[in-house]
Amino acid sequence: MATADQVKALVKSHGEGDDARFYSVAMQVAARAARSGQNRFAQELRDLVDGLRARETVAPAAVTARLVPVTQPRGELASLLTVSYPAELLSDLVLESQVHSRLLKVITEQRQQDKLRAHGFHPLRRLLLTGAPGTGKTMTARVLAGELRLPLFSIRLDGLMTKYMGETAAKLRLVFEALSETRGLYFFDEFDALAGERSLSNDVGEVRRVLNSFLQFLEQDESDSIIVAATNHPQILDKAVFRRFDALIEYPLPTREAACAVISNRLANFDLSRIDWGRVADISVGLSYGDLTVASETAGKAAVLSGDSGIETEDIVNAIGERRPLINRKEP
Repeated sequence: MATADQVKALVKSHGEGDDARFYSVAMQVAARAARSGQNRFAQELRDLVDGLRARETVAPAAVTARLVPVTQPRGELASLLTVSYPAELLSDLVLESQVHSRLLKVITEQRQQDKLRAHGFHPLRRLLLTGAPGTGKTMTARVLAGELRLPLFSIRLDGLMTKYMGETAAKLRLVFEALSETRGLYFFDEFDALAGERSLSNDVGEVRRVLNSFLQFLEQDESDSIIVAATNHPQILDKAVFRRFDALIEYPLPTREAACAVISNRLANFDLSRIDWGRVADISVGLSYGDLTVASETAGKAAVLSGDSGIETEDIVNAIGERRPLINRKEP
């Protein structure tokens, strides 16, 4: 049956006329019901959603425009920012409980920021996410944007970073000006490329000036936008960076239980009754959420192409076995 978060999301999306999100959450409820053995209810709910979608007469582009104000970076900003309008929810993520609770706190403070400001407080809005590749940092940016119904602006480091310090600082200024003018979630991925330890570079003077410019812009920023930075290498970040953020959230590799949850969620439309979950948990040790998702999709696609309605333990074992050589070649 639906979780409390899913019920709230259904009510909220219905009240806001957000059909796409309403259908998405309804399908999540159907998948959860199927996993708990309520196959008839799950199928009826899927059929109902499919029927409603088929009756939709509004063009997809018009629906998108109705749901989210369209904002497109123009001029030089177009080379610095890409924009998207995520529909993901917190319930879409499988996370360690402490990470989940901290993200829920961010969402709650943002939704009730007027109440906080009335008492002289500011909501959390500058987040630094750290953890191994595939642990959910990028997906978190999408979920926060989706939950708060904000455009997601991803900063393009290839457009931002140049060999000329003055140009990089000027482009940083443009990003922060946009951040003040257009409320959204601004995502700095691979943040260590911008904010690495100043003493580690061969060109210390230039790197110091760029980082100092970033820290100055960040300190002066008083906008309502959310800034999310993510890195796989927190150990090389300059120490001055950490105190400029409201929260540091560390993303661990999934536990045994979380690993099984990721696989079962991704393969919810299949019969999973023949899976030895203990064995699956054993072979999942050391894999990230992203690795587990890819392996699950490999097993699922193989089942679809062979005409099977169920997934067996060996299907997942083989899929993870195909993934292992790539995992073992990852950078530390």
